[in-house]
Amino acid sequence: MKHNIKTSKFGVSSDYNKALMRNLAKSLIKHEQIVTTLAKAKALRPYLEKLVTKGKKGSLNDRRMVVSRLGANCPEAKKLFNELAGRYKDRQGGYLRIMKAGFRTGDKAPMAVIEFVDRDVSAKGAAAAA
Repeated sequence: MKHNIKTSKFGVSSDYNKALMRNLAKSLIKHEQIVTTLAKAKALRPYLEKLVTKGKKGSLNDRRMVVSRLGANCPEAKKLFNELAGRYKDRQGGYLRIMKAGFRTGDKAPMAVIEFVDRDVSAKGAAAAA
């Protein structure tokens, strides 16, 4: 029986899963909208919503926890505390939205768009232009 298993393992090692969640979270914070597989989007949602909640609290321990999850010296952690925490200070959760986006052409994997609710539309192309 599979009791108390909350996240998908994706058939790889735990180090790979940690790196995958870290990179997906950093990309989503940076661009505020990404396209990925549906399973990865569903696994990313609780991971990142907990980080946004810690960003809203903003204590020293919460900052250290976010930096330990996202990595040291990353601009995404600063954006989380400066921009996203202020944007969602009145919201009690549900910071992310997952929308299905059809199937990938190569292997027919279900794709999804995951984005922040009330996102900044100009953030999507700003990183590519810079």
